[in-house]
Amino acid sequence: MIPHSEPTDTSDAGYAAFVSAGWNRYLWTASLLTGDRHQGEELLQECLVKLYTKWRRVARGGDPHAYLRRMLVNGNVSWWRRRRREEPVAQAPDWYDSRSAPVEPHDALQRAVLRLPRQQRAVIVLRYFEDLTEKDAAAVLGCSVGALKSTHSRAMAKLRAESALLEIHG
Repeated sequence: MIPHSEPTDTSDAGYAAFVSAGWNRYLWTASLLTGDRHQGEELLQECLVKLYTKWRRVARGGDPHAYLRRMLVNGNVSWWRRRRREEPVAQAPDWYDSRSAPVEPHDALQRAVLRLPRQQRAVIVLRYFEDLTEKDAAAVLGCSVGALKSTHSRAMAKLRAESALLEIHG
């Protein structure tokens, strides 16, 4: 977890330092949320632009890391809703069939996480990658701790079931 007990510099240099220090972590988070590195990068850049316009207020008033995580989750939901309205095609022009590539254990886990419904995926990313407590993850997602635990339980059951299938067929 990125520590945030120190007061945050509200200047442009403080914003640049915040982005520089957290870029790789938040790019990975955004990529896991969207399921695609390029979309993750686009989501992160979009959120960072919005964060910059509010930087002084956010840096002065609280935890910019939590604020950015919330922006990433909300931005991903908005992107997902827009995408649902688009007309899907059977195959993208430069489509890659990942099933034909050799499977590494972490690749299988990543693909399993990406197959989770977006809310379950967000819970797994926030709890295990961002290492947030249940209370903090629930705050980022705007739900109760009980709802987070329920979603977490369903996500873990799906991942366990998929893991068992991989062991049987692997």
